This record gives sequence, C-alpha cells and structure tokens, in this order.
Amino acid sequence: MTHDVIVSAEKLEKVFALGFLRKKVRAVREVSFEVRRGEIFGFLGPNGAGKTTTLKMLMGLIFPTAGTARIFGEPVPSIAAKRRLGFLPENPYFYDYLSGEELLDLMGRLFGLGRAERKRRAGLLLERVGLGRAGARSMPLRKYSKGMLQRLGIAQALINDPELVILDEPMSGLDPIGRKEIRDLIRELKDEGKTVLFSTHILSDVELICDRVAIVVGGRLRDSGPLDQLLSPRLLHTEVVLEAGGQKEAVRLAPELDVDEALRQALAAGKKVVAVTPRRESLEDLFVREVESGDVGAGAEHQTPREAAS
Repeated sequence: MTHDVIVSAEKLEKVFALGFLRKKVRAVREVSFEVRRGEIFGFLGPNGAGKTTTLKMLMGLIFPTAGTARIFGEPVPSIAAKRRLGFLPENPYFYDYLSGEELLDLMGRLFGLGRAERKRRAGLLLERVGLGRAGARSMPLRKYSKGMLQRLGIAQALINDPELVILDEPMSGLDPIGRKEIRDLIRELKDEGKTVLFSTHILSDVELICDRVAIVVGGRLRDSGPLDQLLSPRLLHTEVVLEAGGQKEAVRLAPELDVDEALRQALAAGKKVVAVTPRRESLEDLFVREVESGDVGAGAEHQTPREAAS
C-alpha cells in the first residue's frame, strides 16, 4: 500500500448466522477499494446494499468473515489508526440527558484532550454545524430533532481534528438547506487536507462533491473510480424545446438523428427554438444501470435485517 492510500479494503466478506437455525446470510461479498489521501470518496448504493456493514468492518466494530482492511497502513482494528480518524455511524445513539456541549466534552475526554482545548473545540464545532446558539448548546439531547442529532454526530466525529473522516449516511434527516451546509463542510474538510469517506444513496450529493466513488449492489462492488471515467461519454439523446402559439413542446431526438435538420424543419414550420440540450449519461443513469444489472432483488435477501431496513 502506497503512502497516498489511507483506506484499503481487499476482498472483504461478511456472513452472518441468524436465528435459531443459524441460517447463513452473506451481507458483503469480496468488496475491494482504496481511498486516497485528500480526496472525497463516495460509497454509493441502494438501501440494503451492504454499505453500513462494510464501514463497520473498516471501523473494527464487526470482524470480516474473509478479506483484510487497513487504515493508515495499520491492520484493522488499530487503536493508533482510530486516534487519527473520526466516525459518524448511520444511527448514532447519544445519552439523552447530556447537552450538545457536554457530549462533545465527553468525546474530547475520550481522546485525552485538556479541559481548555475541549471547550474551545466544542464551541467551534457547534458553530460549524449550526448548533452554536445558546439554546441548542445547552439543550438536553432528548429534545433535539433528528436533523440536530445528525449535525451533532458530525461535530463529535471532528472533535479530535482527524485526518480521516468516515461518515455513514451523513445527510440522513437533513432538509435541503442542512444537506447543503454539510456538503459545504465536507468540501472545507478536503480544503484543510483531510480525507473523507462517506456512504449515501443520495446521488445529487455525490455528483456535487465526490472525487471518486464506489458503487455496491447486493453486497458486491459493481464499479469504482472517478465519475468522469465511470460515466459513458456517448450521447444518449438530444432534448429540444420548441415554442409555438405560446405553448412549449419538448422533443427527444435519438443520437442518430440530424439535430440541425430537425431544427431547420421546426423553424420552417414557424416554431421557435427555446433550448437544445445534449444528454449524456448521468450518475443516476449509471446507478440505475448497475442496480438493474446487479439483480438487487436477489442481493437484498442476503442482507441482515438491520441492513435491509436502513
């Protein structure tokens, strides 16, 4: 593993034995990928695809049935590596009676931070995730909304000023404004030289901020790499919007048709050309193609009940 590879997963597998009969359920199958220093890496897949199980193996929360993983060159699990990373689980659980400030103080203590440094970092992070107002800082967590808890979860993942940040569905429970704020925060982390690995099924977030992605379907890795290399450059169709008599009409032209000739015919018929937009493969097209070719229905039955519900 080179010094530029921060996270390395090689043929990770996880098989659970469930129920009285200990039925074997395969949640992850030979998943391999690398996350490089200073990049934003999106771990993409539909609900129940195996994303959370994979991240739990990387964090050492569950052990793989087969395969290996390394973080900062250290075999997982590694206390030394964990000191250099921050983690937000998919469904974080915090003590209800603590306030936001008290939770961050507790997390800072676990990392061995001094009292003054804990207070300084907690204040900065609460401001950074939009919980800086006095009411939110001192409010018991049982009164927090789901979106507020998600913001606090991101703050606690940053309390140790980590080099690597791993976020499992960080946009969950956030409204559009909150999602934008978290996307901006992830970009800021990259600008500060940090590496970010996050899982999601929200395609627009991936397209806006990720340098590279991995797509997992039914527990298997379907594709990985930079988006501009994964997406097909071929023309899918050309969308032409015409206007006549105050009414607009959208026409989709197949790639083999002559767009110039179609426009000439439209103008000759007295129509106004409003827009001409060539459409190439989007991340949504790629995602749907991989899910359909991956037989997600068959894969879903191999997920744990926890994964299938997520």
